Amino acid sequence: MQKKDACKVSCLQPMPKAIVSCRGKDGRNNALVVGYCGNCSFDPPMVMVGIAPSRFSHHLIKESGCLVINLPGKDFKHEYGVIGSKSGRDIDKFKTLGLKSTDGDVVAAPVLDDCPINMECKVVDSLVTGSHEMFICKVEKVHAPETAIGTDGKIDFSKLDLL
Repeated sequence: MQKKDACKVSCLQPMPKAIVSCRGKDGRNNALVVGYCGNCSFDPPMVMVGIAPSRFSHHLIKESGCLVINLPGKDFKHEYGVIGSKSGRDIDKFKTLGLKSTDGDVVAAPVLDDCPINMECKVVDSLVTGSHEMFICKVEKVHAPETAIGTDGKIDFSKLDLL
C-alpha cells in the first residue's frame, strides 16, 4: 500500500454531529454546531467540547459554566445546517427556527427537545489548544428515549437514527 502525507486538520474521523446549547447570564439562549467533541473520562463521566473563542457561544459558556450537548436525529438536518451556518450574534436561532427547548434539570442551559440525546454538563476546566478552547465538562445528566436504553442503563445507539 502506497501512502503519502495527508492534511492534518480534523484528521480523526468520524466527528460526531453535535449541537451545543447554552444560555448567557442575560437569559439569552444560543446553539452552535461543534466538530470537536468527545469522551475524555468514564469515572467520573466527562466530555470535552472545543469552541473557538471568536464564536458567540464561547463567552456564554465562559460566564455560565455549563452547556448541553445535543445529538440530533436525521429529521433535524435542516435545523442543524442553519445552526451551523449562522451566528447567534446575528439571529436568534431559537426564534428563527422555532426550536423547542426545556430548561436543564441540573444546568442553566436549554435542552433541545427534538434531539434524541441530550447531555447536561458543567464545565470543570478548560485548555486553549490553539484555535479552540477545550471545555472539559462533567456529565451531570443524560436524557435519552426510553426505547433506546438497555437493561444496563446504557444507550443502544443502533436504535437511534442520528444525523
